[in-house]
Amino acid sequence: MFFSICLYTALSIFLLGLFWKISTWFRYSVGPGSREIKTSKRLFAAIKGSILTILSPKVLTLLKVFVLDVLFQRRIFIESRLRWLMHMCIYGGFMLLLLMHALEHFITITLFPDYASTLNPFLFLRTLFGLIVMLGLGISFYRRHILKIPRLINNAMDHYMVIILAVIMISGFLLEGTKIVSHTRYQEMVEDWSDVDDEESFEALESYWVEKFGVVSPDLEGPFDEETLDLGKELHETNCEACHSRPQWAFISYGVAKIVSPLAVSMDKADVHTILWSLHFLACFVGLAYLPFSRMFHIIAGPLSLLANSVMDRKRSDRANIATRQVMEMDACTHCGACSLHCSVGVLFEQMQNVNILPSEKMASVKRFTANRTAKEGDIKHIQEGLYLCTNCCKCTLVCPVGINLQDLWFDMRETFIQDGHPEVFTLSTLSFYRGLRKDELNEKDYEKPLQQASQALAEECGLFDSVDTPIDLGSLDESFEKDLRTSAQGSTFSFCFTCTTCTSACPVALNYDDPPNVLGLTPHQIMRATAIGLPDLIFRSKMLWTCLGCYQCQEACPQGVRVTDILYALKNMAIRRVKEKT
Repeated sequence: MFFSICLYTALSIFLLGLFWKISTWFRYSVGPGSREIKTSKRLFAAIKGSILTILSPKVLTLLKVFVLDVLFQRRIFIESRLRWLMHMCIYGGFMLLLLMHALEHFITITLFPDYASTLNPFLFLRTLFGLIVMLGLGISFYRRHILKIPRLINNAMDHYMVIILAVIMISGFLLEGTKIVSHTRYQEMVEDWSDVDDEESFEALESYWVEKFGVVSPDLEGPFDEETLDLGKELHETNCEACHSRPQWAFISYGVAKIVSPLAVSMDKADVHTILWSLHFLACFVGLAYLPFSRMFHIIAGPLSLLANSVMDRKRSDRANIATRQVMEMDACTHCGACSLHCSVGVLFEQMQNVNILPSEKMASVKRFTANRTAKEGDIKHIQEGLYLCTNCCKCTLVCPVGINLQDLWFDMRETFIQDGHPEVFTLSTLSFYRGLRKDELNEKDYEKPLQQASQALAEECGLFDSVDTPIDLGSLDESFEKDLRTSAQGSTFSFCFTCTTCTSACPVALNYDDPPNVLGLTPHQIMRATAIGLPDLIFRSKMLWTCLGCYQCQEACPQGVRVTDILYALKNMAIRRVKEKT
């Protein structure tokens, strides 16, 4: 009764957790445009999109991805053979145990009417599958704690399910081993299933099981005479052989039985078998109940992420489905660290010690923020720093084993922070050339918002420059400003400029406005001139400096070889240094 209650409780928690997790895919949102999409609309769009995809030629793509990427884990195999072996051992071995052993009454008995868990090949296969899982867990421990993959950070979530799986496997082997040597279990079997009814036959059968099956009897001890063993063998073939293969086929459990055999009688009296049985099943129940809330939930979300990304396109797919997919991708993350290992700016983590620089850790932070939207300002700053240091090289997306489009996720999270009113003073620009390339995905006000926020933050918090309307004293030139620029080969080229306006003519930002000087404050060639004169305040307050996309078109067009874009970057860095000095 107790274990039935535990089973139903664990199953109920699992189903409720599964429902809650899936519901978050339609309730949570990433990116400012997703918030306006109602949950009902996203649910309807997902159902509609799924049906249309299945009824279209895209279903062939789904089948291909399911076989290669879901079943055979092609992406993991390409990225790391060792990790592929680990994943296949844990996932494959556990699923085989689940289907053959845990669900034996629903699957195995249906397929094999003569099935018995103590009969070959099932006895051998159960041990083999358990060994495969243990091999996978061993590789996992080796990779994380001995091999020490660079930038692979372990957290509590990484250990919980591994520990639960290890407890399930180890308790299973111990349970089987104690069952082999248990005289109590042997007597229960004889009383329930045999036709033996006289003392001589009882003794002969028990002698045979002590000799051949490893049972430790408190009353009988070998060696036994051949006549007794022959009679015991005959009784075994008549009463037991149909359901019991030799325990040596369970090679791990039999080894355990041999080790504990000197303690078998004492263990029998203490009913250790029942204790291990309880531990084994409780661990299974805990694992089942915990699954929707653990990292292992990726066994459900991961395949869905792979399938969804194989047929979805950000430009053509319904925005409601994109919003749902992005939240689902957060649950698909396995925290494997492949993205962090290949990250172009991952090396900065060693200097800055902000875990959000690493994509795998940034994913965890973004997931927490998406769930509650109440992160502390300091935590938000750390997440923003990790988002803005991203070089948009797409390496993280390319190596993700579950196909998460990390590049889109980082882009939308940047926009989320901007729309939530969190200015990032240390970037100041409209988030570089990459954001300029994706300008069509944003409305004009959203595109301009980070510049306004950053400029206001600088003016109010740091006093780097005053309002645009505040007059500048042209009589107080900053000589140190020019000297700072001349310290670098790129920055010193500003002196080559003779104000031909070629850079301004080539600038896509300037070309976007009918009256660039009025809107931007200064155009590129005017910034070069102000630099030569020594007017940092005039430069820092100009909109042009902070809206530069970093596309290098001005620099490529300059007939004098002025490193215009590099100078603009140097000027931004100078502004950042001044901010840091004042804060």
